[in-house]
Amino acid sequence: MEDSKKHQGLRRQLINTLREKGITSEPVLMTMLNTPRHWFMDQGLINFSYEDQAYPIAANQTISQPYTVAFQSQLLELIAGHKVLEIGTGSGYQTAVLCQLGAKVFSIERHKSLFKNAKLFLNQNNYRAQLFFGDGFIGKKVFAPYDRIIVTCGAPFVPNDLKSQLKVGGRMVIPVGEGEVQQMKLIQRLNEDDFKETNFGDFRFVPMLKNINN
Repeated sequence: MEDSKKHQGLRRQLINTLREKGITSEPVLMTMLNTPRHWFMDQGLINFSYEDQAYPIAANQTISQPYTVAFQSQLLELIAGHKVLEIGTGSGYQTAVLCQLGAKVFSIERHKSLFKNAKLFLNQNNYRAQLFFGDGFIGKKVFAPYDRIIVTCGAPFVPNDLKSQLKVGGRMVIPVGEGEVQQMKLIQRLNEDDFKETNFGDFRFVPMLKNINN
């Protein structure tokens, strides 16, 4: 896959924009600097790859705005080796960022076409993630507990299955809301029974839906 000097220069400009918008995590910024977003976008939109905007991908889904990717990744406070459950593989861009941050990524996608495309592309480009076709609301209990959980679609509520799969001391970042705008929430598991919830403002995501879509 090509990653030209022009693409690299546009990524540096994007990283400067993310800094100006308040992203402070150097590992996240450097990882996004080294992750070619244009690889994950439709050819017709490739000239817009380094705009700080969300854009459509297949199955009526979107590749998230870079600021959103950075914000969620920063909230996770990842440490290399953390086991991370991602709900909503989509294009695989966020998955790739998590992999390069050193996470052991388990990612679930409910759209079969997106799942197949992301699995093939990530494998071909040496992003080591375990991808699954399934319902994100129920998580992936067989590999639980997870140090971190990230949800990249707007959930109508915080699924209990995901909360139960979060390790004590773990962090889940999830946008919650049934309208066009969701509240970004950080859910921290304090002990077996208690969770702390913190809000981080308004974001826009495609809705998180139950079941699978063949």
